Amino acid sequence: MLKEHGLGIRNGRIALIAPRAEAIKHATRRTFELTGMLLAPGLVNAHGHAAMTLFRGLADDLPLKSWLQNHIWPAEARWVNEKFIRTGTELAIAEQLQGGITCFSDMYFFPDIASEVAHRTGIRAQITVPVLDFPVPGARDADEALRKGVALFDDLKHHPRLNVAFGPHAPYSVGDDKLESIRVLVAEMDAGIHMHVHETAHEVEEALRLHGERPLARLARQQLLGPRFQAVHMTQIDDEDLALLVEHNCSVIHCPESNLKLASGFCPVERLWDAGVNVAIGTDGAASNNDLDLLGETRTAALLAKAVAGSATALDAHRALRMATLNGARALGLDEHTGSLEVGKFADLVAFDLSGLAQQPIYDPVSQLIYSSGRDCVRHVWVAGKQLLDNRHLTRIDQDRLLVDVHEWCTKIANSDKL
Repeated sequence: MLKEHGLGIRNGRIALIAPRAEAIKHATRRTFELTGMLLAPGLVNAHGHAAMTLFRGLADDLPLKSWLQNHIWPAEARWVNEKFIRTGTELAIAEQLQGGITCFSDMYFFPDIASEVAHRTGIRAQITVPVLDFPVPGARDADEALRKGVALFDDLKHHPRLNVAFGPHAPYSVGDDKLESIRVLVAEMDAGIHMHVHETAHEVEEALRLHGERPLARLARQQLLGPRFQAVHMTQIDDEDLALLVEHNCSVIHCPESNLKLASGFCPVERLWDAGVNVAIGTDGAASNNDLDLLGETRTAALLAKAVAGSATALDAHRALRMATLNGARALGLDEHTGSLEVGKFADLVAFDLSGLAQQPIYDPVSQLIYSSGRDCVRHVWVAGKQLLDNRHLTRIDQDRLLVDVHEWCTKIANSDKL
């Protein structure tokens, strides 16, 4: 950690990190004095369903199976269209930028529309193409979803901020034939696989009953695991699961607050970390969390890890921040470009204001950030050197117009006879 230093940006990338006096000598254009602030890498939200912000609070306090089958899936079938995705994704991006998130992974319907919104708003994103064995909004079947996903991958393969991954929803919702198609596609394209895996004990029990093997073992047998595999949730891990994750160098995306709210289980973060598994963090969707507050998520992760491991030293503040930055970038295959403050990387930055009374006195700024601060301390955000949040003001999103659009959706859904 550096004190009294400056950072220079040229062509969207970090060009200089030097003591303050030297940095000022190199300044040629606009400068920022970030007195009382911690300048950090932008946060990376490694798992979410962006447009589900419009379902925030729609079906609370329910177990996962009932929540999905009886409430969320019917609501999606009725309401989700291109306009829904456009408004919901913009709301998610606005919330995430105000919370210091510069990069997010989105796994939701109409990914082409989500990519348009991400492009326009300036944020960095992994756009994940959802694949399921039944019709979903925007795709009549898995084959159509894959065809559209390939086209989107080709459209965005040279985009400086957006990339495409493929998202088989879960082992229980995608058959072997489609998993094989995805394996072939991602091998040809060098694309990521983003998948809900071992989210609940019930999922694992059903897989053993129906297939005679645990879901992760099935995915390994089908040669889907590897460095580009992003295993979301992983609350159920035995010795064989851990060995597979290590052997194939997979990343695990930890979503503690969604797991807690749905009573899905506890991801053994410290055990994974000790074994060398890359663990990132995600908020999940706002319908099951109910916010996209990655800083708050990271605090929960740090506290929960201590309880699960039975050790007060588990997942200290510095490792927790790494999980929300560089580990997230690594999980999404972006660690050469973002996730840390290094010369040559993109200038994806967040300035946290630690000057408030609640953060005083400051002995370790990172500890104060993780354990004493909320997302309201985010003051400025840059992505690739472009300022997207200026003293908490969104520079590319019309907040008043967005609130009107969101209110219209809320009124429509709330007044329907089938929530």
